Formats: sequence, structure tokens, C-alpha cells
Amino acid sequence: MEDFRNILYATDFSDSSDFAFGHALLLARKFNAQLGIIHVINEPVDLRGFYVPHITFEKLEEEIEQGAQKMMERFCRTHVGDYEAVSTFVVPGIPYDEIIKKAVEISADLIVMGTHGRTGLDHVLFGSTAEKVVRKSPVPVMTVHCRGDD
Repeated sequence: MEDFRNILYATDFSDSSDFAFGHALLLARKFNAQLGIIHVINEPVDLRGFYVPHITFEKLEEEIEQGAQKMMERFCRTHVGDYEAVSTFVVPGIPYDEIIKKAVEISADLIVMGTHGRTGLDHVLFGSTAEKVVRKSPVPVMTVHCRGDD
């Protein structure tokens, strides 16, 4: 196995994602790797044509992106500590697709992400971003199941 030079960690800012970050940071420190942190803003439903008071669709997208950027900044302040080889990415799109695109773009050696542990109808209805990344990624993927998700 080769050393990891670039690790991409995907987060939705949930507890299971936060738990997985500890593993990503540990690996980044161990291999002195560049650590990319990505959050994908799910494409919002296009509400044009519906009555949405006091806000335009473009303004809504802008506010969602600003909120995600603030969450990313807060996440980094809280979790990254003194590790300096970090890049952050907040992008709109389909989560599994954007995670894979970014991993390829930055030549990641590994993608690290948490799993929510959805089962049954939840899994059928919502699917699993982690599962789709594992199935479709040309980059190895490490999934971390949060202990409290059972």
C-alpha cells in the first residue's frame, strides 16, 4: 500500500460525519497528507412558478451557500485544530457525484466519509450517498459507521 498524499473527507455536518472526521484527520496526520474537506449542497428544488414570499430563487441559493460556508468555517474551527494542510470545498450538486468529481480533480488517494446507517424504507427512499460513492468511485473509499447510528 502506498502512502496517502491527498485525502478527501466528505461531510454533511451530521454527527456521523463528524465521527468519521477523526479518522480522516488521523490518517492525514500519519501520512502528512493534504486533507480536503468537501460539503455538497444538494441542488434545491426549483421553486420558480410557485408562490414563495419575499425571496427569489437566486437569493435562496445564495443564502443556502452562505450558510454552508459558515458551517464549514465553524466545522474547521471546531475540528481541524492545528493541522494546516487543509483545503475546503463547498459545492452545489448531487452529493455522490460531486464527491467523486472533487476526489478525481484533486488526485485524492482516499475518500473518507461517515455512514448514517439507514435501513429498510429510509434506505430505499433516500438511498445512501456513501454507498453510491463506494460503488462508483475510481478512488478507494473508507466509510466510518457512527457507533450511535444503530
